[in-house]
Amino acid sequence: MLKGLIFAYGIVSYIIGLIGQIWFILYISDWDVVTRHVNMPQQVDTWYAVAVDAALIVLFGLQHSGMARQGFKQFITRFIPEVSERSTYVLLSGLVFIVICLFYQPIDGFVWQVKEGMLYWLLQLGFVGGWALSVYASFIINHFELFGLQQVYYHLRGKTPQPIIFKEKQLYRYIRHPIQLGVLLGMWLTPVMGYGHLLLSIGFTIYIFIGLYFEEKDLACELGEAYRVYKERVGMMFPKKRKKQ
Repeated sequence: MLKGLIFAYGIVSYIIGLIGQIWFILYISDWDVVTRHVNMPQQVDTWYAVAVDAALIVLFGLQHSGMARQGFKQFITRFIPEVSERSTYVLLSGLVFIVICLFYQPIDGFVWQVKEGMLYWLLQLGFVGGWALSVYASFIINHFELFGLQQVYYHLRGKTPQPIIFKEKQLYRYIRHPIQLGVLLGMWLTPVMGYGHLLLSIGFTIYIFIGLYFEEKDLACELGEAYRVYKERVGMMFPKKRKKQ
């Protein structure tokens, strides 16, 4: 019974996390698919909008980076089964994305607007390609483990998860963080960059590099010398120039 509930919790968490991420991508696009979007007309005073938006970006950063730290994992697993830790992270990530889409305040004005021509299609391609890169990269390193499904499935079947083995696969042979690179491309490559979108993009960019600083410290501690050598040889976001022998 308990195993079934834990598995169901993992499935629901994954669905909510997926809904939140898809909603967020549509929210910052210029496709007019959702009612609320980042470039809609401003509704409140500018300084109030900036304060609300900054608070939401900080909330996103604290949740995404804070919950990924070992100290927080040890704390939260005092109250929930260890196997549900990642599902809880995914659940709260999805909810934070939903909160951003519901309460982020648009700000009037545009940094750029490209409505037609080759540049328009290149920016659209960059937007779609960035998010596609992020999703694809998650499958290279095991999407289902990353989003908590593998853990709850193994627990349901009474299997013991295999220990994480560091391997360089596909894109990870050339850049260390293709998932985050995809997010940055998706945030910045857009035909319409309003001031609200600009603030969101800057905030997410700052969060990503701060989060990667702590993530790489955790990886170095967990994986040891293998990761430190990998870090020296492979670029963070872009391939390093190969040294001539």
